[in-house]
Amino acid sequence: MVGKVGFIGLGIMGKPMARNLMGAGYELVVYNRSREKADELSEEGATAAASPREVAEQSDVVVTMLPDSPEVREVVAGENGILDGIEEGSLLVDMSTISPVVTEELAAEVGKKGARMLDAPVSGGEPGAVEGTLSIMVGGSEEDFERVKPIFDVLGDTVVRVGEVGSGQVVKACNQIVVALVIEAASEALVLGSKAGVDPAKIIEVLSGGLAGNKVMEAKKSFFLEHDFDPGFRVELHHKDLGIALSAAREYGVALPVTAIVDQMLEALVAKGSGDRDHSAILTLIEDLAQHKIGPESTSH
Repeated sequence: MVGKVGFIGLGIMGKPMARNLMGAGYELVVYNRSREKADELSEEGATAAASPREVAEQSDVVVTMLPDSPEVREVVAGENGILDGIEEGSLLVDMSTISPVVTEELAAEVGKKGARMLDAPVSGGEPGAVEGTLSIMVGGSEEDFERVKPIFDVLGDTVVRVGEVGSGQVVKACNQIVVALVIEAASEALVLGSKAGVDPAKIIEVLSGGLAGNKVMEAKKSFFLEHDFDPGFRVELHHKDLGIALSAAREYGVALPVTAIVDQMLEALVAKGSGDRDHSAILTLIEDLAQHKIGPESTSH
């Protein structure tokens, strides 16, 4: 087992992940921009730090779980950041979903300090974070991957090294494309079937048993049927992720036509003030276009 683990970013995903590491016996040093969340975990046995630098100074492995590239760059390379405190031989494991280009830039800066970096974005949303069943896609050296794998095994069920630093973020972009497009496709199917008079719950039941069955539809079933869009994963974050995918596609010369359309649907939700809702709220856009809200007793309007 590695020594002390630092954990920076205690949001919807980060806090349950940190709790799982504590439950597995890891000694944690935690930091969060809003102090209350760090204090909450300190009451459960973690050590609350005053800055990312302080986390790095006390930890052999530092895990970051932050919203986007600017936040990761600030925490790593900003004033009193990780680079100011990280020691030779230490590991930075960024589990955020950010730009592969930014990942590679930060990995180079970490390397100048005699430390190393892995990018290890996750899929599975809040339920996966709470249950420790995330899918983790890791970029970095085999040696560093093996060193941190016991930590990953606490946090996820599927842990795969996909290549060198930056490749984890590329695979996460691929993941987010599939998730977004499946949600959109399921939304179209449910609105069509419902407006034609079929119970949406029955549609999901039968689709789940055939080739159209998938984990996304299973995980989002209650969101669709109950129209409860309290976020497991926010619209604004998925919109950010598709932006990363489209940027990477431009860099590598890959056309992603349907991804671009769904990205604009997420943009529309953000513009409507729904950026803080669950990404399954794509359903509401299809309902608006059809002038029909799904449900066993729904009627067109």
